[in-house]
Amino acid sequence: MSPSPDTSDLPTLGHGFYWQDLAEGQTFKTFRRTITETDLVNFIGVTGMLEAIFIDADYEHGAIRGRPVPAALTYAIIEGFILQTMIQGTGLAMLELAQTIHAPVTVGDSVWATIEVTGIRPTSKSGRAVVTSLIKVFNQRGEAVLTYTAKRLLAGRPAA
Repeated sequence: MSPSPDTSDLPTLGHGFYWQDLAEGQTFKTFRRTITETDLVNFIGVTGMLEAIFIDADYEHGAIRGRPVPAALTYAIIEGFILQTMIQGTGLAMLELAQTIHAPVTVGDSVWATIEVTGIRPTSKSGRAVVTSLIKVFNQRGEAVLTYTAKRLLAGRPAA
């Protein structure tokens, strides 16, 4: 068997941004993802969010028409997009999070988001930085459903 080739100089697919690769005002958008009944059932099963509006498809006393999903599920789906594409391998910690929910999301809705870098503050340790982003989440009709600000600790580019 031949030895593995040296691939240390090749970029890794899906690797996130180092903070130096970002700039204030830079904006990205995610793909869309349709939320399914399976997503809802699995999420409430794992989290224990056994609220009647989430577990009873025929619940008559709720304020939301359709099959509502917890806002935490919508947030988690968007964070999955961000993790897989923007901060994979470079995200070190979530430091602060502030959310505002604008409208319900129901099973069958497709959600997507924009991510705007609103602040970059280098730290004194190891070339890291605190990166603040404004994330706006929309449904398939372009209606805002959730907005949140996230402060994350991101790694810096490795020393040469």
